[in-house]
This record gives sequence, C-alpha cells and structure tokens, in this order.
Amino acid sequence: MDETLIKSRQNSTSAVISLLLSVALGLFLADAGVSLLDDTLILCFGIHTLAVIRGIMSFLAIMASMLIYLLSGATPMIPKRFAFPIALFIPVAMLALIPLLTYHYSRLQQIAWVTSFCQVIFGLCILFWAQGAFRFRWPFVPETKLGHRMFDWLNLSGFVLINVFVLLPGVLLYLVFCASLAVDHFSGSFVALRSDGLMVRARTYVRDDGKTIQLIPMMHIGDAGFYNQISKSFPTNSVILLEGVTDNRNLLKHELSYKRMAKSLGLTEQKEEFVPVQGQPRRADVDVEEFSKSSIEFLNLAALIHSRGLRSDVFLELIQKSQDPLLTEQLWEDLLTLRNAHLLKEIKAELLHSNRIVVPWGAGHMRGIAVEIQKSGFHLSDTREYKVINFPSIGNRRLHSNKK
Repeated sequence: MDETLIKSRQNSTSAVISLLLSVALGLFLADAGVSLLDDTLILCFGIHTLAVIRGIMSFLAIMASMLIYLLSGATPMIPKRFAFPIALFIPVAMLALIPLLTYHYSRLQQIAWVTSFCQVIFGLCILFWAQGAFRFRWPFVPETKLGHRMFDWLNLSGFVLINVFVLLPGVLLYLVFCASLAVDHFSGSFVALRSDGLMVRARTYVRDDGKTIQLIPMMHIGDAGFYNQISKSFPTNSVILLEGVTDNRNLLKHELSYKRMAKSLGLTEQKEEFVPVQGQPRRADVDVEEFSKSSIEFLNLAALIHSRGLRSDVFLELIQKSQDPLLTEQLWEDLLTLRNAHLLKEIKAELLHSNRIVVPWGAGHMRGIAVEIQKSGFHLSDTREYKVINFPSIGNRRLHSNKK
C-alpha cells in the first residue's frame, strides 16, 4: 500500500513538473518569436508596435524559467540540461550584451536582432531534444524525459553551493569588470573604476608656443579631500573656466541638488567644497534658455526628484519621457554637445591673451574637449591621478552611522 501511494505521488509530481516545464518552454519560445518579430519590424521599418506585448512575454518567460531553475535544485526529477539552458539563456545574454553595447552602442538594434534570433534557434533545439523532432505536441516535455527521484540532499546541497560560492561571486566580478570597462571607455580614460575607489585623471596639454590647457574631470559628489586638493592645485597665473549652467530667466522650478545623494553616501557636493583659492576663475557655461523646451521639462522633473525624493508619480513620468529616443538625443545635444561647443569657444578666446587655462568640468565632457583641443595643435604632456571617492571610507562611515 505504501509503495502504491508513493508511486501515485511520484506520478502526480511527474505530471505537474512535465506541465511546468512545458509551460516554461512554451513561454520561452513565444518570447523569442515576439522578440524576433519586434526587432525585425524596428530594424527594417522603424515600427515599435509590439513593445508592450514583448515586455509582458519577456516578464512571464523570465518568471517561469526562474521557477524551473529553483525547482531543479529541489528535485532531481527536472533534468539540468533542460532547466539550466532555459533559465540562464536570458540572464547570460543580458550579461554578454554589456561589453558589446559599451563599444558598439550604435549597433544596438542589430545586436538585439541577433540575440532574438539566437533565442529562437536555442528554443527550437531544446524542443527537438524534448520531442525528438521539430513538432509542437503537448506536453512539450513528456514525462519520459524526467528523472525518477523526487528529492535528493546531494542535489540540493550542490545546487546551493554552486549558486552561492560560484555563480553569484562570478556574476558580481563580471559586473565590476564590465563597469570598469564602461567607465574607461565612455570617459576616454579620464575616469578609472578600481577596487578601492573612483579615480580621475587630470591631463595637461601643451602647444608648441608654450600655451597649456589642463583638463580636470570633476564629479558632482565626492570626498571633501578631493575638492580641497583640486582647489589648491591651480597655478596663480592660470585662468580657470568654471562649469555651471546659469538660469537667468528662472526656467528651472527646482534647484538641481545632489545633497540627498551625497549625504546618504557620506560624501559632499562639489559646489560646497570646490572653491579655487588661486588663479582667475570665471564662468564659461551656457544658460538654461539655450536648451530645448523638452530638455527643460525633463530637467525640472529630475530636479524635483533630487530635491524632494523619489515620488511614484514623478518617477513614472520621468521614465515615460525617457523612453522617447528623440528626447534622449535632444538631452545629449543640450547637456553635452552644446555646452562643449560653447566651452571650446571660451577656450579659443581665452588663448588669445592667456598662457595657462584650467578646465575643471564634469568628467563626461572631457573626452570630447580633449579631442578638439588636440586637433588645434595641443599634445598631452602630463597626467595626474586623484581619488574622488574612497570605497572603504564610505563603508566605514555607513557602518559607523548604522551603529549610532
């Protein structure tokens, strides 16, 4: 009787697992098909009509695959050669895309299409393994493909140990590596992410006539010591072209402040600590009225979050606006291209009567500025590193704060 009951329970469990695996595979294939169709329409015709459906299908596919993955650790009945590929394909693909998008962001849509195509092929191969042929017969994963044991401590222990001590640390190390690559690439090597902190590289460029331009990457928040060190580093005979968008017509309804973020990390704002003590500082930035209307509206929303904290209605509106590719291009044009062009004009005008110019601007501006001044005859002569943020210090400050 006991053997009959155990056999009955095993059969019931086997049927449920077969159903779950089939649903997971079906959602995986559906997500792959919708994604491939959506990417094809976007790539060939610029049509974005399937975004919502694709989002829903991707969410369901990820949830189902994660459930299967967790269950594979609980019961050896689920074959690992099925569960792992289905569960890990999307996360692995997303991780693999990070360096590709870092260096080939302009080919984002082509990369997305190739990824969707690979997912379709991958799903069909798993279906072939489960069915023994390319056919859609329910259940997609028959019970004959399942194991016989319902539970095994060795299976569960191995699953937990691999995830905790191999998979999770490996993913974290990979993300740190990718972040370091991205920071170096997008900043033109003016910024470096290291294990102990965030570094910036100040570079001095010299022209044959002896005139020099020093580019110093700045951050809106950082250690007070960094800003004090930079403030005292300027030569007395230098002209300091300061960053800082003005708002003469009060178009921004709220001040764009980083005080909340800085306080939460135990850091300080640049505007509070960075005060040049020597040299001749002067503003060299644009006014808000030179920005487009859409950029000003977006900045007002961002400033509202900075000043009052994260509110759901403002955050949702910000996310909605950020989905517009035209807005992204306009923001890039206003916040970077326009301001860089203005700064370069200021540098050119200042070079007529100054021999030494210092440019302590945001790190995001440095790459473009460096390229342009080198085109005008300047060459790199010196590089000096500064630590903007010390990670161990942040950890110690937060630990001390929590103890209080």
